[in-house]
Order: sequence, then structure tokens, then C-alpha cells
Amino acid sequence: MDTTSVGHFAALSFIVAPAMLTNATALMGLSSSNRLAIATQRTRELAHSLEAAETLSSDEAKRHFEEMNASAERSELLIRALRAFYFAMGAFALATLLSLLGLAMETFDPLGVVRPLEILALAAGVFAFGGLVTGAVQLLRETRLAVRQLDIRSRNLRAKAEAWERRTAA
Repeated sequence: MDTTSVGHFAALSFIVAPAMLTNATALMGLSSSNRLAIATQRTRELAHSLEAAETLSSDEAKRHFEEMNASAERSELLIRALRAFYFAMGAFALATLLSLLGLAMETFDPLGVVRPLEILALAAGVFAFGGLVTGAVQLLRETRLAVRQLDIRSRNLRAKAEAWERRTAA
């Protein structure tokens, strides 16, 4: 068996894997950016609604205030996710670059830097993967909060509809 082909395959794997994970991380970041825009817009709408309200003691104002706080919390979670994804993208790019340098120097390595480059590339990939997982966990927390808010909103609208039906039936 030709060991150079195995070495080249391993080097190619060191390059392709971080590149693919960088792409996945970038897509997660793009999705998070869109979600952040939606959460921010909802927070603004609720804030404008509360600013225009004559009183903040009504049940509807209280619901809007609670939903505004939840939207702000969602935004914070999404910002944390974006930070983690940006870190992961940078670390995956570093892992790819270090792998490329190691591959380029593999045939001519008078200083013995290929092994340290491989170790650094692996470490960068591990840190990057940690950033990807951290961002994904933040997205899961944000999704749970968004679904909880939709459930509360749905229940409130159903209660309003039932009250309206009772008034019109009477």
C-alpha cells in the first residue's frame, strides 16, 4: 500500500472537513441573523404599542410587556449564538489554512513544522466545533422561548375569541 496516498488523503480530509463545517456554520449564522431581525422587529412593535397605550395597567399592556421582555431575551440568545458561530467560522478557517500549510510543507520540512501545524489545525477544529455546538444550543434555547411565546399568544387569542363569541351570543 502506498503510504503517500494515505498521507494525502488524510491531508485532504483535514482541509475538506473544516471547509464543510465552515459552510454549515455560516448557514446557521445566516439563519440566526434572520431570526434576530424578526425578534428585534417584534420587540420594536411591542415597545411602540406600549408607548402609545394610555395605561400600562391593562391586561393587554401587561401581556405586551411580558412578550416584549421575551422577545428581548430571544434577541440576547440569538446574539450569543451569532458570536459562537462567528468564532466557529474563524476557527474552521484557521484549521483549513493550517492544514493547507501543513500539506504544502509536507514534502519539504527541514524545520519539522508539519507535525505542530497538524496539531494546531486539529486544536482549531476542536475549538471551532465547540463554537458550532454552543451556537446550536443557544438556537435551541431561543426556539423553545419562541414556541412558548407563540403558545401563550395563541391561548390569549383563543380566550379573546371565546369572550367575543359569548358577548355576541348574549
